[in-house]
Amino acid sequence: MNALILIRLPEVLRLRGRRKTAHYSDIAAGLFTHPVSLGARAVGWPEHEAQAVNAARIAGKSETEIRALVASLEAQRGSLAA
Repeated sequence: MNALILIRLPEVLRLRGRRKTAHYSDIAAGLFTHPVSLGARAVGWPEHEAQAVNAARIAGKSETEIRALVASLEAQRGSLAA
């Protein structure tokens, strides 16, 4: 991972090929990472997380495997600040 790039919702939806409601349903189901707060009314997602979830889907990973990936990606967020 070279640079941490945060992308906003329209770009995430474009990359995923999903609509807003389906995207947030995936988050609730543990199939996509939670957003990062960018301010009082703004959120974004680390670009590498969206790419990792897309790669898992393309590779045919099961929902159980994708949930494990999402949990791992979110757990790694704490170590990025160090």
